[in-house]
Amino acid sequence: MNKESLSFLKDLMRQPSPSGFEVPAQRIIKARMKSFADKVTTDVHGNVIGILNEKAPLKVMLAGHVDEIGLMITHIDSNGFIYFAAIGGMDPVVAVGQRICIIARHGSVRGVIGRKPIHLMDSSEKGKELKMDDLWIDIGAKNKKDALKAVAIGDPIVVNPDFIEMRNELVSSRAFDDRIGAWVIVEVLRGLKGRKLKVAVHAVSTVQEELGGRGAITSAYNIHPDAGIAVDVGFASDCPGVDPKKVGDIALGKGPILHVGANINPILGQMLITTATKNRIRYQMQAEPRGTGTDANPIQLSRGGCAAALVSVPNRYMHTPVEVVSLKDLDATVTLIAQTLLAMKGNESFIPN
Repeated sequence: MNKESLSFLKDLMRQPSPSGFEVPAQRIIKARMKSFADKVTTDVHGNVIGILNEKAPLKVMLAGHVDEIGLMITHIDSNGFIYFAAIGGMDPVVAVGQRICIIARHGSVRGVIGRKPIHLMDSSEKGKELKMDDLWIDIGAKNKKDALKAVAIGDPIVVNPDFIEMRNELVSSRAFDDRIGAWVIVEVLRGLKGRKLKVAVHAVSTVQEELGGRGAITSAYNIHPDAGIAVDVGFASDCPGVDPKKVGDIALGKGPILHVGANINPILGQMLITTATKNRIRYQMQAEPRGTGTDANPIQLSRGGCAAALVSVPNRYMHTPVEVVSLKDLDATVTLIAQTLLAMKGNESFIPN
């Protein structure tokens, strides 16, 4: 990966942007899109759309969701301790002991997620299922009045950003699900800039995917694409505890994941496989017997239907603060999607036959 793209990735991962509060990350996305797209717009929900070759009759939508899971303040007690609910699918076990950032009106507020020490728990408490209600946030407030000087009910919360580079071109951070998808679609625009395209490309950094694909629903309806490719992360099975019988033999560093199943248009899906083979891009296959739970779902079901596909980046430890991906897989994902778009003639039919 070149230094400029890696710097963009690091900058993007620093932005605290849970579902419904994506503005910090979208600012970074929009600024970079302007370097490569013919036009960049933002809709009422906060989706950022970079467009290339807009007048071409066949429209292809790319979607990578920029939002991350997080927390939201629901209650502040008399002693200034803060209670919260999850935004998206956060595991309470993962939240224990984390350093956090509250996105408050007057700036970021740092704190920690506390829990009763194990030394003080009785046997029944040690075996009890952990719930969000058992946890609280400590920002060092003297009391409720003091806490309210810094934060408010409804303020969103994320785990502190901590992007690290590991061995063998692996990197770790919170929010790779799926800010990495938003990164990919911007890098695809970079790869297409100045190239001869026969299709219109609408690259969308979507919002609120973790709450049900809401940004993809509205942006796909507005764009009305002929085909759409969602970019997300997929479960890697090359680590302890993940069963390949459930998710397939998926490993980091062996290329993006392509998918087959009801959510995937067979013609568009085969285009991706053909492009990968022709360009000697390594890829891995995953079976999808039902909806994928990604932006590919709402894209497929938009209006009267759209040809949809999904390209996923293998990811370890999804929905934790230490997700791990391969920089090699990221580059391969960008190349695969860009080459697929360049290979399109602009008169494709995606009707199965």
